Amino acid sequence: RRTHRDGGMVPGFGMAVSRRLRPVDIMLLGYLTITALVAIVRIPTHPRAVGVLVANGLMIALILLVTRQDLGRAGRLIREVYPLLLLPALYAAVDLLNGGGAAATYDRTVQGWEQYLFGEQVSREWWQRAPSVFWSTILHGAYFAYYLLVPLPVVYFLWRGDGPSARRSVLLVMATFLVCYLVFVFVPVAGPYYEFERPEGLLVHNLPARLVYGTLAQGSAYGAAFPSSHVAATVSATIAAFLGAPRLGLLMLLPAGLLTVGVVYTQMHYAVDVLAGLLVAGVIGALAAATSRDA
Repeated sequence: RRTHRDGGMVPGFGMAVSRRLRPVDIMLLGYLTITALVAIVRIPTHPRAVGVLVANGLMIALILLVTRQDLGRAGRLIREVYPLLLLPALYAAVDLLNGGGAAATYDRTVQGWEQYLFGEQVSREWWQRAPSVFWSTILHGAYFAYYLLVPLPVVYFLWRGDGPSARRSVLLVMATFLVCYLVFVFVPVAGPYYEFERPEGLLVHNLPARLVYGTLAQGSAYGAAFPSSHVAATVSATIAAFLGAPRLGLLMLLPAGLLTVGVVYTQMHYAVDVLAGLLVAGVIGALAAATSRDA
């Protein structure tokens, strides 16, 4: 059986995990502290932000719980994956902090960048200029595949018993999400989904599109467009896959590429959102790769 660097064993292992906080734990505690402070400041104008304080307190308690030394087998598995399990709550907190649409957004600024770089509003003009039921189906499907692609490397590495690669994947993906979420909180951008007239007709009458819009109807955070966390997290997950299992990384390349294009064609994100998402993932991925070489 293989051991990992902080003294425990990979999933399926018998020894207790190390009690000390891992980088992802520290990163999450820092993020929860920052957003708790933001919530306190914004409660007078966004009363629902009090929910963030409650949720953050529960998440901090969970982090302290999973760093205990006497975890059983199930507890050790939760220790590995719990940051990803917190993502829905962290994402929902962004909407609460932004007042569920009450916060002022910076869409006009981003649209100005879009116009300067591309000479048009790409997300609005592209699907209108080149409507395609086929590509709408494929690209909405790629957009929905995000929910499978992001956790895929972690699940694969845990199944393979590669604890260090699983932890690196969790750290890389969570760092990407938290950077994006901080931008959402301080510089909210609603995105073309809210700003422009939405695609209609045959372009959205397909199963993948219905899945996407159904998911968004269940809960999407207002102000969470720039940078595109869909693109950033998917690219980060793909980089994590390449670092631990190059064949898995290659397998993820095509759907990740289609998603990157698809978020613009389906008018979910400005093209500038995509560029910013690629930048976030690229910087974090480069740091992860450098750390892997030095380790």
